[in-house]
Amino acid sequence: MIQYLDNIQHEDSKNFFLIAGPCIIEGEDMALRIAEKVIEITNKYNIPYIFKGSFKKANRSRVDSFTTIGEEKSLKILKKVGETFNIPTTTDIHENEHAALAAQYVDVLQIPAFLVRQTDLLVAAAKTGKCVSLKKGQFLSPESMKFAVQKVTDSDNPKVAIIERGNSFGYTDLIVDYRGIPTMKQFAPVILDVTHSLQQPNQSSGVTGGRPDLIETIAKAGIAVGADGIFIETHPTPETALSDGANMLRLDLLEDLLQKLTRIRESIL
Repeated sequence: MIQYLDNIQHEDSKNFFLIAGPCIIEGEDMALRIAEKVIEITNKYNIPYIFKGSFKKANRSRVDSFTTIGEEKSLKILKKVGETFNIPTTTDIHENEHAALAAQYVDVLQIPAFLVRQTDLLVAAAKTGKCVSLKKGQFLSPESMKFAVQKVTDSDNPKVAIIERGNSFGYTDLIVDYRGIPTMKQFAPVILDVTHSLQQPNQSSGVTGGRPDLIETIAKAGIAVGADGIFIETHPTPETALSDGANMLRLDLLEDLLQKLTRIRESIL
């Protein structure tokens, strides 16, 4: 996917690329501060970077869960981040009409895992001409992602990538099958979504849990088996985050992790 983004930094880098940012856009100042900090780190380690932030969360456990500060407001913030730092941006879409809307503001349209079989949504995203990243459903085999990729490419859009985010393991946990990464690389570039792979869904409280203590373990293994990119949601204070705080990486821990991942990448080239 990265080769299609003309304005991304470090186009000659042999490193993995990074998709990172808050789970959801909480405000302009925070989005800009997170992006600025991540860029400082990725410049240091020559890591191509895409800023991520959801403009709206549709898949919530409870009806009173936070969803957005405003759709247009959030999209404008994403656009400002991209223009301010000259970096690509991405957000997830949940409805067909969101594709054309979000495409006016971001460079990459992300299809959520639970919606990756929705043909009309994938085609709508592809038709915008933007890069499309497809999250593998927790219920799908790596081999089946071939057909999701084909829905995008058959819509005359070759700019597609796959995001691995774990498989359902019982009712309240996820597990990553690392065999799937080389399998899916036959179809498209593969990104490992580290933080969502550590979610613990369907908790009795109605709030998704997580295992952020395992972020480094999951990320290291992903790079070691050849993931093209890493996806990490990060926040200055995950405990106060409005969404998915239970599995996000604290922002001040990001540099140490990326330094270690860069060393692993160098060792396998």
